[in-house]
Amino acid sequence: MSNVNPFQTFRDYRTNLLSADLPAGLSVFLVALPLCLGIALASGAPLFSGLVAGMIGGIIIGILSGSEISVSGPAAGLAVIVADSIAKLGSYEAFLVAVVLAGVLQLVLGLIKAGRFSSFFPDSVIKGMLVAIGIVIILKQIPHALGRDNDYEGEFEFQQLADGENTLSEIYRAMVTASPGAIVISASALLVLIIWERMASRKVRFFQNFPGALAVVCLGVGLNELFRVVKPDWYMGTTAHQHMVQVPILKPGQSILSIFDFPDFSMLGNPQIYAVAATIALVASLETLLNLEASDRLDPQRRVSSSDKELVAQGIGNMLSGLIGGLPVTSVVVRTSANVYGGAKTRVSAITHGILLLLAVFLGGFVLNMIPLACLAALLITVGYKLAKPAIFQKMYKDGVNQFIPFMVTVIGIVFTDLLIGILVGSVVGIFFVLYTNYQSTFRVVRDGQKVMIKFQKDMYFLSKPQLKEALSSLRPGDTVYVDGNAASFIDHDIFSMLEDYAETARSQNIKYELISITQNKRLIRNHARVRETAVS
Repeated sequence: MSNVNPFQTFRDYRTNLLSADLPAGLSVFLVALPLCLGIALASGAPLFSGLVAGMIGGIIIGILSGSEISVSGPAAGLAVIVADSIAKLGSYEAFLVAVVLAGVLQLVLGLIKAGRFSSFFPDSVIKGMLVAIGIVIILKQIPHALGRDNDYEGEFEFQQLADGENTLSEIYRAMVTASPGAIVISASALLVLIIWERMASRKVRFFQNFPGALAVVCLGVGLNELFRVVKPDWYMGTTAHQHMVQVPILKPGQSILSIFDFPDFSMLGNPQIYAVAATIALVASLETLLNLEASDRLDPQRRVSSSDKELVAQGIGNMLSGLIGGLPVTSVVVRTSANVYGGAKTRVSAITHGILLLLAVFLGGFVLNMIPLACLAALLITVGYKLAKPAIFQKMYKDGVNQFIPFMVTVIGIVFTDLLIGILVGSVVGIFFVLYTNYQSTFRVVRDGQKVMIKFQKDMYFLSKPQLKEALSSLRPGDTVYVDGNAASFIDHDIFSMLEDYAETARSQNIKYELISITQNKRLIRNHARVRETAVS
């Protein structure tokens, strides 16, 4: 487990800071900025609340996180819950009380070591989740790349609440109404990113040191401003085509405190507050644990994150986010993926992205609002492709049916429903295959003439009863049979009883039948059988 105290080890990060983590943090910032705003819009919350959650997720959770590469922020999976909760509680200020309480619950979950439950998700399901998210990113960003922004940034569900379309029909609408300016910007950005990555892989120093994400943003802004002058119909910043980042700008003379919302603790007497808090805590914790498992698989250094420490960090983050008007936060795969593929090595990149969000709000809003969404869509499409490369499907297929089917069920479930439903369905199928695999390999039967060895290879549960019963029924008169239970530390009562009862059958069929180290509740079976103390090979 990664239980290192970041405050004691920041000095160890300095060698990576400028060369890897700062460019990665910039890449994550550019991806996270429209997502924070889009998720706030979808949640029916103030736009600034998404940016607050992004700052908290980057700076506070980045420092306290149980992972070196996970990045937290507002999550699309909570948008519907947030919107419903605000309507139910009557005000955003009342909802913020629930966010604070949800953070307290997460903190408690971390302290009681509830993070261990993340290990129960099958590996094939986690891999399926990563691939599915990659596919969803690509599908959801195609409309933005074509200049259609009817659906909010960061939306992940197949059925789109914003405009009544679904993922596929939205792409069709975008193709019909495609903007030439957006196409030129997104296509140019994709071309630059491909060339940039190839040159960086060939160790060309400039392309290694200068962030490709920043080059793409500069290209997008430059092309769009060029359109303003030479081709106004292609310009993406008009009222009809407000295809730009839209950071809320602090007006001259406006107090900083005036842009924050604060919880209304007088609502603590409302029982609905606690139900909403529990829902947010459970869903946010589940998403965080799933994303943490996924981030460990993305990490090139294969570090193992502390899920308990992450829950504590998320709890503290949500308490602070709620106190200053932010949305609930979770660990988010999209940001984490952008972080990994941006070359991040440590948590400094996540913290950097949070600091950049902070600076964006108070210093750089005017400049950032010149960025067309088409160039950011190109950035996300490249991240999605890296998550869902065809080679991953080939590898999962070669790993066998018991890995490929849960993997594909998870992918299809997430793409055509949403993240949590897809994970749930994939996990059920994955657990079924785990049980089936264990059932198939709990024991083996070796026959040499009329000598038969039935050797248990692991603990024997009731699921193995039909297969064991079939093996016993295949024995023939005159056989000498040894049932060796040395490798099983637990034998289910049904298995235990069947082995005892078969002694009578063996006697009636002239089968010599012996049990070796077959135990239940730490007592040896001695009825109807002679027990050997050493295994018969």
